[in-house]
Amino acid sequence: MESRIRVLLLTVVVLTASVMTSGCSLWPFHRHPRSEAVPTEASNAEGSSPAVVDPTVTRRKVKTPKIKGSDFEIGGYVGTYSAQDFGVNPVYGARLAFHISEDFFAEGLIGTTKTGLTSYEELSGSSQLLTDSQRKLTYYNLGFGYNLFPGEVFIGRNHAFNSAVYVDAGVGATKFGGGTHFTVMAGAGYRLLFTDKIAAHLDVRDHVFQNDLLGYQKTVHNLESTLGVTTYF
Repeated sequence: MESRIRVLLLTVVVLTASVMTSGCSLWPFHRHPRSEAVPTEASNAEGSSPAVVDPTVTRRKVKTPKIKGSDFEIGGYVGTYSAQDFGVNPVYGARLAFHISEDFFAEGLIGTTKTGLTSYEELSGSSQLLTDSQRKLTYYNLGFGYNLFPGEVFIGRNHAFNSAVYVDAGVGATKFGGGTHFTVMAGAGYRLLFTDKIAAHLDVRDHVFQNDLLGYQKTVHNLESTLGVTTYF
């Protein structure tokens, strides 16, 4: 029995020694190093990734059109002029404006009307405070305006027109009753552009000055409502 055990142990020792010396691949914890892929010229041959696109672009020459800006606006208007104590009468005039920017503009106004009779003259019958030439009223104003609400007006589905609500104010002179009076003007208006060159205006203004035609100094407010057409150049 003992001899069998000795033979078995001796056999195990001999087998173990032979495996360790020969480097047998059957050893369970032995790992062979993986062979790394070596790039070859074939990888750059047909079937490889495409080359990067050259970003260099040849620029073409562009000629910038010379568009003339239409900053000036000129036109005329007609309407009514309510001269305090002298009735409401027709008025007509002319307007010249320079658009400083999209929001601000400067303007010059000249208008004329012929006033009527006062209530005193109508009641007295023959007594007249002014001659016919003195009843002619002419004003000159210089001022500035601001486009308060620019926008568009749509007529149907295919037509849109630029528009703006603006305010303006200025100073000037009013020739009336044989004298010239310093005048302060303030008002508001609505502009509608039918084309790039033609616009319509609806304006309301107050002309304020002092006179003494009725025998005492007083401040008068002459309200004016006009409708006009202007062109840009």
